[in-house]
Amino acid sequence: MASHSDTLVVFFGQTAGANGGRLGSDERELILLVWQIVDLQEKKVGKLHRCLVKPDTLELTEECKEESGLTLEELCKAEPLDRALQQFQQSVSSELQALGRSSYTLCTDGPLLIRQAFHPEASKKNLVLADCFYSFVDLRKEFHKCCPNAGAMKDLCASAMAEYLCLPSLMEKAAGVQEVKAMVMVILHLLSKPYNHKFTSCETVKHKFETGACSKTEAVDSETVIRARGLPWQSSDQDIARFFKGLNIAKGGVALCLNAQGRRNGEALVRFVSQEHRDLALERHKHHMGSRYIEVYKATGEEFLKIAGGTSNEVAQFLSKENQVIIRMRGLPFTATPEDVLGFLGPECPVTDGREGLLFVKYPDGRPTGDAFVLFACEEYAQNAIKKHKEILGKRYIELFRSTAAEVQQVLNRYMSTPLISTLPPPILPVIPQPFIATGSTRDCIRLRGLPYTATIEDILEFMGEFTIDIKPHGVHMVLNQQGRPSGDAFIQMKSSERAFLVAQKCHKKMMKDRYVEVFQCSGEEMSFVLMGGTLNRSGLSPPPCLSPPAYTTFPAPTAVFPAEAALYQTPALLATPRTPQAPTHAAAPALAYYPPQPHAQLYMNMNMNYTAYYPSPPVSPTTLGYFAAPPGTMAAAVAAQPPSTQMLAQPGALVRMQGLPFNTGVKDILGFFQGYQYAPDDYSSLIQMSDQARSLIQPPKEWLCL
Repeated sequence: MASHSDTLVVFFGQTAGANGGRLGSDERELILLVWQIVDLQEKKVGKLHRCLVKPDTLELTEECKEESGLTLEELCKAEPLDRALQQFQQSVSSELQALGRSSYTLCTDGPLLIRQAFHPEASKKNLVLADCFYSFVDLRKEFHKCCPNAGAMKDLCASAMAEYLCLPSLMEKAAGVQEVKAMVMVILHLLSKPYNHKFTSCETVKHKFETGACSKTEAVDSETVIRARGLPWQSSDQDIARFFKGLNIAKGGVALCLNAQGRRNGEALVRFVSQEHRDLALERHKHHMGSRYIEVYKATGEEFLKIAGGTSNEVAQFLSKENQVIIRMRGLPFTATPEDVLGFLGPECPVTDGREGLLFVKYPDGRPTGDAFVLFACEEYAQNAIKKHKEILGKRYIELFRSTAAEVQQVLNRYMSTPLISTLPPPILPVIPQPFIATGSTRDCIRLRGLPYTATIEDILEFMGEFTIDIKPHGVHMVLNQQGRPSGDAFIQMKSSERAFLVAQKCHKKMMKDRYVEVFQCSGEEMSFVLMGGTLNRSGLSPPPCLSPPAYTTFPAPTAVFPAEAALYQTPALLATPRTPQAPTHAAAPALAYYPPQPHAQLYMNMNMNYTAYYPSPPVSPTTLGYFAAPPGTMAAAVAAQPPSTQMLAQPGALVRMQGLPFNTGVKDILGFFQGYQYAPDDYSSLIQMSDQARSLIQPPKEWLCL
């Protein structure tokens, strides 16, 4: 039997969009195939074939029309890609029989036609390509071996190679014919003296993605890693490998990224076998996976190891079984045993090696997290397991998802090691003073869940409407994530449990902007747990993972009552950690802080947290923002202003500026607006008219600020 190098099939293709050096970069479909057989032993060529392909989308770019000379009328009469490939196979097979050959290798002008056009399109159309499309000769690389001084390989094309070898130029009108004939001439010339070249090196395309584990000590070249963003949350490593079909991903080279809650965040790090494949992957920026476009950027080997690398011997042993399908189980009862999980899965989806095929995720102190990973020997067993998604085990429903070796490492890293993303600042846990967050069991607080990420304190106050007057001083707590961004949650301290219950009843699932917001009644203790990094869900409280029960249940009481000045909060321009504080605008103002220093603060500030926690924003209230009680449906805006003189600052009141008053507003109207509040009549001085606004200065007493 002849070897693959005995016969080459020179192969050329063109798409309905970009071609040449940008072939496949715009996801356009193939519209033209041209091929010709070359017998390397006899140095003979076969008949040249040209086949049009009908795309699913009948549309040609102006560039394509100009280069190919094809029209939509011609393409409408052509066959679709699957039938065109059948025609190609039949034609090549019949010619090989006539030549007495039984095998062949494709030869292309660069890797783009096979890697960036054929495989991605066949994958989207669910076409099974013949084995010949998984091995090919790259004529540019073979030419560069013989003529290393001809220039960069990326700049070479069939006509440039022929010109360098001083071969006669061709003038063919039909698209693709000139390119194929030029490639054939180059091949025959390289076979002759003085080159006498042997076409023995083949480029390969992996048939399937290989799963595997990655060690943190493994060296990963940063020039081989990309970050894919915008992935569907349910996508698996196989889906990502299919998106990059035609490019060779390293073994275990897909790492799905998780967010702070351990859920997939739509990003993945992908490691390729070489820089060449990484560069081709970058050309798929904003290509589509289903209806979503995927962004592709460069990444580093360090980032990949942070996500995919692991050091646990238990995990390494679990992942040592290759070609296994991994399923993640989430929401397991904390008392669940291996026998319970095996019984839940049942005989229709047997676990590989029984108990050895289960890996329970635990906290460093041995407490279960409710997560587990399961190995299955084949896709059929895994599919049977996925069908049990949200079935009940004990009293809880269990979620099942496809997983990857990298996700196993990442979940274990999250619970057992340091934070995953090295670029983030180390988590600093603000200590919230006792006067602002109580630890009692009285359910006088509410939790808002599902807030728009753009929601502000003003939006929350407007959302609560008439119940704003029942908020305790400095009782609004926006919950921020580790990056200092809104998490979609907030806690509000109400004046009584009755008012908290009423708010939860009337505001639950009320709309804020384009989202409905869930409102739940809770206690100050529950609120404290969440703000300290724990979670509050249907099954109750989950304490912060790295704090033992005595550490997070109580805090030392302050040794002294906070001075009155410490109760005054600055404007929201100053934010607590993790946001960067700003300096006061005037030197005369007293030093104020959202979280006054406490004897126990340093302990929690310096802890090296082993988990990603939520952080509370500075406590705020209507008085902090300048909002005051008004009839339902209206809000009176008052913004805290700096005192014009140190003499006024020394007085016990607070200066308030009113903006947007009607032009005919009188002093009696202003005093009527603040009916119910105490103020010093001798301290308000004048009503100032400025352009189209009326502003008034009042100095209320100290009690006003603690509303």
